[in-house]
This record gives sequence, structure tokens and C-alpha cells, in this order.
Amino acid sequence: MKSFQVPVGVSNKHVHVSKEDLETLFGEGYELTVMKDLSQPGQYAAEERVEVVGEKGSMKMRILGPTRSKTQVEISRTDSFALGVEPVLRESGNTEGTPGLVIRGPKGEVEMKEGVIVAARHIHFHTDDAEKFGIKNKDTVKVRAGGPRGVVFEEVICRVDPSFALDMHIDMDEANAASINNGDMVEVIKE
Repeated sequence: MKSFQVPVGVSNKHVHVSKEDLETLFGEGYELTVMKDLSQPGQYAAEERVEVVGEKGSMKMRILGPTRSKTQVEISRTDSFALGVEPVLRESGNTEGTPGLVIRGPKGEVEMKEGVIVAARHIHFHTDDAEKFGIKNKDTVKVRAGGPRGVVFEEVICRVDPSFALDMHIDMDEANAASINNGDMVEVIKE
């Protein structure tokens, strides 16, 4: 199969927190409150928001749950200018050697030494979908988004896991540039 369609999830700026940092920000024993489920099973937008502070400015960001092994802030390139931080383009979870900043909550603050990234565009594949489309974990593909502002995204990373649902993730800058909304369909091109 040379091409196939996948839905898009547009990812806005957000924070993933460790259990330890969650308790520093909100208090001992604190648990996140689910606001709404996200496209990936078990993932959700929490009610909780924090202030993220860079060298030039700050902004409020929503926490996504559940808690993770380490805290990470995902922003767009546009957000980086407002914050005054130079993020690195990375896969989520790969934060070594990235810049840090301060996260403020109602009960305390966390000074991150590293963990600020612009998330690399990627597609989540359930293992069944990956097999059906001939995709292997860490493959890269091109993705065509049609319409009046159509683009072709290069170097889209394929992530395969039995817990994933088929879904492409791009950040707000990419979505705005191509006039893409949550749930729009795009064409994956295998070469």
C-alpha cells in the first residue's frame, strides 16, 4: 500500500508532570482531575493548569495526564519566542540536553534543568494498523494535507505500540500553517 489516510490530532502547548513534581506544584498526595479524554487511550487533558516561566515571559499551560516518569514541557516554535527559551525538536520523552524553565503551581514551583521541547511530528500506530500498512516502529514517512493551504510534511516519525490508536500529532504552528483541524484526514505517503 503506497498511501493511506489517518486522522490528525493538533497538539497545543502543554505540560507532562512527574508524580513528585505534581505534589510540589499542588500539594502532597494530589491527583490530577480529568477534564476530557484525548485521542490516545488512557491519555487526558487535566483540569489543572500551571504557569510556565521563561527568560522573557510566562504563559498558562494545561497539564496532560496521567503523570509520567519525568516532567516535560511541549511548546511550539511560536511559544518559544514569547517565553524566551530555545527548545529542541525531539520525540516526546527524549529530553536530555534540552533547555529548562520554571513551572509554578498553587503550592510551589519546579525549576526544570531540562525538558522543554518542540515535539517532532509523529503518527501513532496500533500494531494491527502498522502491520496492515507495512509500517515499522521508527519508520519515517511523508504526509500530504490537501486544501487551499496544502502542504507535505517530511520526516514524520512512526511510533508503533499495541496501546496506541491511529492518529497523527502535529503542533499548533504546523496546523495553523496548513489550516488543519482536529479530526481532519491526511494522506500518508510511503516511498
